[in-house]
Amino acid sequence: MSHGVMEMDLIEELQMRRWARENYVPPEQRDEGWHPVIQDEMKKKDSEKYSPNQRRNNN
Repeated sequence: MSHGVMEMDLIEELQMRRWARENYVPPEQRDEGWHPVIQDEMKKKDSEKYSPNQRRNNN
C-alpha cells in the first residue's frame, strides 16, 4: 500500500482515468469519496480547459 491506497495495475488506472474523463463534472459537484486517480484526472481536465490553446480556439 502507498499513501493508504492499494496499488493497482496500469490497466485499472487507465480505466479509471477514462471513466473520469467520460464522466467529468465541475469541482463543486465532485464526490470527495471518489478514488484519488479519478480526482487527479478530473483536475488535469480542469487545467486543460483553461490552457492557452483552448482559449484561443474558443474566441
